Amino acid sequence: MGNAFLDRIAGEVLVGDGAIGTMLYAKGVALEANFEHLNLVRPELVLALHREYIDAGARVIETNSFGANLVKLSAIGLGAKVADINRQAAVLARRAVDGHQVFVAGSIGPLGRGKGELSEEEIRDCFRVQAAALAEGGVDLLMLETFAELEELEVAISAAKETGLPIIANLAFGEGARLAGGIEAESAAIRLEAAGADVIGANCGAGPLQLLATLKRMAAVTSLPLAAYPNSGFPEYVDGRYIYRTTPQYFADMAKEMVAAGASLVGGCCGTTPEHIRGIAAGLAGLKPVVRTVTRVESDAAGTASAGSAGAGFLAGWGTQKVVTVELDPPKGLDCAKVLSGSRALKEAGADAINLAENPLARVRMGNIALASLIRNEVGIEVIAHITCRDRNLIGLQSDLMGASLLGVTSILAVTGDPASLGEEASASSVFDLNSFSLIKLLSDLNRGVNALGSPIGTGTGFTIGAAFNPNVQKMEVQAARLAKKVANGAQFAQTQPIYDLDRLDRMLELTAELGIPVLPGVLPLVSGRNAEFLHNEVPGIVIPDEIRGRMAGKTGEEGVKEGLAIAKEFIEAAMERAGGFYLIPPFGKYEIAVELVKFIRGKDKKFKA
Repeated sequence: MGNAFLDRIAGEVLVGDGAIGTMLYAKGVALEANFEHLNLVRPELVLALHREYIDAGARVIETNSFGANLVKLSAIGLGAKVADINRQAAVLARRAVDGHQVFVAGSIGPLGRGKGELSEEEIRDCFRVQAAALAEGGVDLLMLETFAELEELEVAISAAKETGLPIIANLAFGEGARLAGGIEAESAAIRLEAAGADVIGANCGAGPLQLLATLKRMAAVTSLPLAAYPNSGFPEYVDGRYIYRTTPQYFADMAKEMVAAGASLVGGCCGTTPEHIRGIAAGLAGLKPVVRTVTRVESDAAGTASAGSAGAGFLAGWGTQKVVTVELDPPKGLDCAKVLSGSRALKEAGADAINLAENPLARVRMGNIALASLIRNEVGIEVIAHITCRDRNLIGLQSDLMGASLLGVTSILAVTGDPASLGEEASASSVFDLNSFSLIKLLSDLNRGVNALGSPIGTGTGFTIGAAFNPNVQKMEVQAARLAKKVANGAQFAQTQPIYDLDRLDRMLELTAELGIPVLPGVLPLVSGRNAEFLHNEVPGIVIPDEIRGRMAGKTGEEGVKEGLAIAKEFIEAAMERAGGFYLIPPFGKYEIAVELVKFIRGKDKKFKA
């Protein structure tokens, strides 16, 4: 029936089904439950819902498989059941349409936040496995839906095409019919057509009216059939449940306008019920797709941009002198005297920038954006604020980053962050809406003048974007590949975990040379034998060679500090011809140690220039 679907949609307007998750929730399934797993454990519930939509007039129903991909299912221990869940989803829908002229669409959604560290080919494999299982179960077509990232949808299309089934590709647009990165509806439509989708459109969003405006813009640039699956407006939280207020009559009236705008397939997304679909079916009965006039006009992808530069700010001297950054600890309370004194001493010694971590090891310290602004204003040295994904959701991150730009704090090191469980606050929870990869992408978008939804924010933020790199692993090639992905997302420099091994440094510089960004090796001076053993054995990401731990063995107090400084200076001197700069991490907030090392580097710098 694959070709039959395309023939059918070319000649008449088809009605899709409505929400699956919303209806299962309404039937008593908890929000925290995995809806797709119900295909295996409560198949009769899923089958009954399909039949409700068919009885209401749906002529295209979707399988209960939206989130049944390897990434999402693995996160809840169901990774081994990906094929079974998808295959059963198709079988249940196929059983429901038996005896009806109804098409079955295999529903495939985005991979979610867990995809951040996957390569493009690994992402493609996830979609390939899901699509193949749905095809094996007997679907007539594949519906890729609710994608907010165009690039991910393009990869999904390439995987889905391997089944030979027709493909519907639906995007979830934000305000102003834009996607992440500022991609406009017109540009998205053209790219989806080029990717090989048979039907394109939009779903989810803020409701029927916004989706109608998006649909009109897509209709102007493509002759492909269009699909429209709007939400039922915004939900309200009433008596412990989420309620959608959009009436079936209003939804049916908007469906008619969508058909007039060019839609050939109209259904519903979140909040829609069989009653909404019944209204649509009655209102659209007998309608045929309208004839459209297509005008190919590319729209601008974003507003005014200020991209930042790897040669700006503290990196301005890169290639002509050693760039030196130093990490200082924000105070645990309100007294900033020590960090301000350290910043002044380091500036006088010749440091280029101060690093401020954000609640390291998930322990509460003063907010580093406000402190960075104070240091910039009172000391006059640039500050690199480390921003984690742990403590704020996507909304809070964007607000705080725009605020940082307003305050002039424009050097940012993007890190995922230690989980809250490592800290001392038992009731604290980790957010992790983003990871370091997607945070770097967000910073890059803000530089281009758009937020995460692609909406303009005015001029760009002008961030210099940094990434972390861990060279202390067995397979450094994997870390280099991760850094390459961060650079592709917008990273402009990198700072590393502490290195004590020159061979490891050489290997790191070799693997990262082609990335074309400054990489500053971390230098953490040791202070005692116990300190060396603790770092080597208990701190993730730090490896100290046996020789160096042998030199530190038994040393404490001033003797330990002296030996640790000697080791650090030996490493720095040997690395002067290799590295373009250094990231100094003084132990236990002892900035005086960093001052001595900065002076040492500047002295060596002069000799090299001479």
